[in-house]
Amino acid sequence: MAGHRSPPPPYRLPERPDGQVRTYAHVPRRRPPRRSAGGTIAGLIGGLSAVLVLGALGFAGYDALTQGSAHGVAAGRPVARKVATENRLYASGKLVPIRCALPKLTDEGASMRRFMETLSDCLDASWKGQFRRSGLGYDAPHRVFWVQPGRSPCGSYPSPGSSAFYCPANNTMYVGLEHVVETSGGEPLSHYAVFARVIAHEYGHHVQDRAGILAYGQQEMEQGDDLARTEASRRIELQAQCLAGAFLGAERRTLPMTRLQYEAMLNDVRNRGDERQPADQRDHGSGKHYAGWLARGFKGDGPDVCNTWTAPGDDVS
Repeated sequence: MAGHRSPPPPYRLPERPDGQVRTYAHVPRRRPPRRSAGGTIAGLIGGLSAVLVLGALGFAGYDALTQGSAHGVAAGRPVARKVATENRLYASGKLVPIRCALPKLTDEGASMRRFMETLSDCLDASWKGQFRRSGLGYDAPHRVFWVQPGRSPCGSYPSPGSSAFYCPANNTMYVGLEHVVETSGGEPLSHYAVFARVIAHEYGHHVQDRAGILAYGQQEMEQGDDLARTEASRRIELQAQCLAGAFLGAERRTLPMTRLQYEAMLNDVRNRGDERQPADQRDHGSGKHYAGWLARGFKGDGPDVCNTWTAPGDDVS
């Protein structure tokens, strides 16, 4: 079932003084401001800004986030560790290709909206089948593709440096049609995977939520000290990266990437690492691991390669 569609205002980039459409060359801050534990937990915002959305929403949205999550913590029940470490999703096998074909991105007004809607439909079909093979129940997320500022149960948008987030409180992906380009560091539209990765990452958080893994991660973040909280956040974020890669890798025949396009995708996320942040703010992972888990999913055999919860600490730093 398709998710909620955002209102119809057309996608438009700001115009230059000479009246021509602005080129995709804006280079914003590579990493958004610190994401709080509450923001990560349920806000899980990981947009192009490399943040699981999470990020950028802060503690104000935490109650709404945990109340909306489908499992465990939201219902006041403890979540067993094996929900994250031995989830049935890991045994579901390689994602079965659904032959996803995306419209070409152009600078025409509605192009990005068509691209995102089509990609989201593909993600719905792919993960619905994977959950069915896992014997797990599933429902697709809603989607809001926005141009104008607004509010979600997880907080307001846009947030500085962040282009997308997933809100478990209402099972909705939020993606800024302009911001997803503006936070891409000037990548040309031909490098479509840079933009597709953003949506696939946010969708990965929904997969975690439906599988119960996100609730376990939230529990770990809530109960741990600063270092335990940020490590749990990194495991959540890096797993979403890997799940995004798994989808893109499964569809590589109908979503082909040149070597240049593949490297552009990896370089984009590599530049979003948080290794230069203080230890208590390192909630997304180093650039090396942020790109590494994406590549691991792309080249892997299914969700089983995305089990960050049993990975050594050095692999999720």
